[in-house]
Amino acid sequence: IDLQILGIGRSGHIGFNEPGSGRRSRTRRLYLDMVTRVDAASDFFGEENVPPQAITMGVATILEAREVVLLAMGEHKADVVRRAVEGEVHADVAATFLQQHPAATVYLDPAAAAGLTRIRTPWLVSDMEWTPHWETEAVIWLSRRTGKPILHLATDDYREHHLGSLVSRHGSAEPLNGQVFNALISKIRGKSRLPRGQEVLVFSPHPDDDVISMGGLLRKLSENGNRVTVAYLTSGNIAVFDHEIRRYLDFMARAASVIELEDRSTLEAILQSIEEELAGKGLGDVDPVVVQHLKRIIRESEASAGIQALGLSADRARFLNLPFYQTGKVRKKPITEADVDIVTGLLEELRPSMVFAAGDLSDPHGTHRMCLEAVERALERYSGDAPWLWLYRGAWQEWSLNEATVLVPLSEGELRRKVQAIFRHESQKDSAPFPGPDDREFWQRVVDRNRGTADLLHSLGLPAYRAMEAYVLCATGTGSRPARFTPRSWWKPPTECANPGDSCSEPTVGRGEAPSQRRNPKRVLTPEAPGVSIVRS
Repeated sequence: IDLQILGIGRSGHIGFNEPGSGRRSRTRRLYLDMVTRVDAASDFFGEENVPPQAITMGVATILEAREVVLLAMGEHKADVVRRAVEGEVHADVAATFLQQHPAATVYLDPAAAAGLTRIRTPWLVSDMEWTPHWETEAVIWLSRRTGKPILHLATDDYREHHLGSLVSRHGSAEPLNGQVFNALISKIRGKSRLPRGQEVLVFSPHPDDDVISMGGLLRKLSENGNRVTVAYLTSGNIAVFDHEIRRYLDFMARAASVIELEDRSTLEAILQSIEEELAGKGLGDVDPVVVQHLKRIIRESEASAGIQALGLSADRARFLNLPFYQTGKVRKKPITEADVDIVTGLLEELRPSMVFAAGDLSDPHGTHRMCLEAVERALERYSGDAPWLWLYRGAWQEWSLNEATVLVPLSEGELRRKVQAIFRHESQKDSAPFPGPDDREFWQRVVDRNRGTADLLHSLGLPAYRAMEAYVLCATGTGSRPARFTPRSWWKPPTECANPGDSCSEPTVGRGEAPSQRRNPKRVLTPEAPGVSIVRS
């Protein structure tokens, strides 16, 4: 084989060489790891349908290729990529054997590369030209590493953890500690520091992303007298189990007897017809059109109930049902002008001063990414003043303290109310059809992440809160209005300044020697570090 192209699974497999696959393994049949089966569940319409075994090329077979390329994308791959590239070569992570190949290259997007030392903590492997972003990142890292609050960090702490050049720039630890502490505390915005009297438009990719990701802020914005509209970009109907439809059909049949419909026979015939269509479905078949509509209506009614639980009225929900999603399948169509026109039309109608969109790009089926593309393209052509763009996360991951520009604290009661809004999405409760790599329910993820953000902030020596939502304020400018929005202007790679107007230059990220003086260079290409070699043993 001249060129072997590989992906990598969360178990660290290449091909299907699961943990325990040795360096000498050849092409064979083997049992799949449970992590792999869970990740493949959506492709087989349920974990129970995933084959327990697979045929794969062995590690030795793969390594015989003249050149090997490994591709990885998304934040959910960051941890296993770090283990594969920087970890010790071991059968527990089959991808580590690629370190022994003379011509292996790993291509990563920024999200998948985020866990690499050269990207996450480059001061450990190279000289740095410090920017405000990297100063904050380093101080947070040092505080967590030492277990000390930021204001308790001493000059010697910096020198003992490869940060001597950083503390030297400030003369001593105290000015630097104060600078980062103040930068973090300035991000915290309680209800009194949030906007009032604004036109607010929230774009939610699925019918529950709004309450999952920003339920606390939604309620605060409404209470502050803002006019909040939630626009649901897709129906989310493929994430409704057939048994949910049957439950509603049973409800309709029982309700008909209570309300004494004059023509019950027609309703019964319709319900029977729908049941027959469901019974005739094969595994992976697209739902009949009427079933797709019924599942859409279920999600819409849940979304309406969700925002009402947060104090918004039902008429504040808009269901856009973008065409790209309407395939009845997991795989969607590309974003087209028809999708962008619908989003643009709503922007032109409402003329919002604040727009919220999902920056949660690790959605396992890419719907969040596609919805963000539609919003970006619509903002490009929007004729009004550019609104402030806020990106939220929460369903799949959370913004880090350094990435976030706004931190919104929640009381225990506010967190509980947010969870109650999530509970209104009953079709997604207990076991959603497409939970992704995280097997917790969405409300559990929310509680853990929101409390985790608050706990981390407190561990750094900042005030203690019960929970915290994080946001990135993306559109930037001077004065009271932002500059015109441009696609991907919100993405700030680590080499850029944390704040508009700061002067900064790229950190020097070059060839770094690990403590053991490693050999066998492996190239890792990312937007931040093109052509950089990692030296491995």
